[in-house]
Amino acid sequence: MQALQIHAGPAALKHLREHGLRPEHVHMIPGAAGGPKGLALNPLDRFLFGHWLPQSDHIVHLAGASIGAWRLATACMPDADAALAEMARNYIHESFEDAAGGPPTPGHVSQVFARQLDSDFGGREHLVLGHPRYRLHVFTSRGVHPLLRREQQRLRTALGYLGAFTANLLSRRAMAKWLERVVFSDPRDPLPLPGQDYRTHRVALDAANLRPAILASCSIPFWLRAVHDIPGAPPGAYWDGGITDYHLHLEYASLPTRSHDGIEQPGPLVLYPHFQSSIVPGWLDKGLRGRHRATPALSNVVLLSPNPEWVRTLPRGKLPDRQDFKAYGRDHAARMAHWTQAVAESQRLADEFEALTAKGGAVEALPLV
Repeated sequence: MQALQIHAGPAALKHLREHGLRPEHVHMIPGAAGGPKGLALNPLDRFLFGHWLPQSDHIVHLAGASIGAWRLATACMPDADAALAEMARNYIHESFEDAAGGPPTPGHVSQVFARQLDSDFGGREHLVLGHPRYRLHVFTSRGVHPLLRREQQRLRTALGYLGAFTANLLSRRAMAKWLERVVFSDPRDPLPLPGQDYRTHRVALDAANLRPAILASCSIPFWLRAVHDIPGAPPGAYWDGGITDYHLHLEYASLPTRSHDGIEQPGPLVLYPHFQSSIVPGWLDKGLRGRHRATPALSNVVLLSPNPEWVRTLPRGKLPDRQDFKAYGRDHAARMAHWTQAVAESQRLADEFEALTAKGGAVEALPLV
């Protein structure tokens, strides 16, 4: 049984048949929100950023929301393999209990995670922002409706998200009256996508706002506190980038082509390591199955994801997820052991991708659905 499955949009399928898959074909890598599910991608991330992509020398855009932003920022460190391995260890061994041993409050979880980001990037922001090839883009969600402009008492915030949920039922564009997409981008090369699919504000990443932007991008409502007034960005409350862009269903087909000596080069492909085979636009779209389908915007996407049959062989028959914090309760050792096992077994994803690309030639893939 294969652990890794590959899906691709129409243009990407044609590319894989004619040119195979090489590092120089990849111009963008998205990183989805999804909390601990992202741990299953850690060995694949380590191979991609630590060994495979360094075989080329062109600019690659990294666009992430929530844990995807954390993963991709970590990938910009000088030793990506080691940094990503450390990220997984830290995430696995983190526990969220207040001093009294009670249920963690959003403020406590935010403090713990902010300390982790300080440890990861404090004083090293220049390494992320100065990477010679990678250009980081951190997706956040900013409240624009009066109920969401500031994180207030819990009921008002809940009413604000109820309004956003209702608007989203009408259309994603309608939800933009409640929450806008704010992308913090490497100022050397802005995100090369038009951003016309959803109300979007762009802010330059710098040393002052890198950590607050990643913290905001990971700040799940009611689990963490919103991040307010990020330096260089419009004032207000910033939440998890996955609310507006859960799996970053963006306008990838509009990526500009690349030419050399007047000859158009193969690509540009979007290589998407993901924890499932469908791309859900926003967090509030999870229950709206009609929005999970592939669109022409994904034509040049190559999506790598775990085979659901293989996933059932992992501890508890699933990927690690946020509910595990509740399911295991105070039995942190059991959760940590199962998550460590899941990451270890996920090495198969990296091994199979390495074998697939090492042989050269055409690559077989299933159509994106």
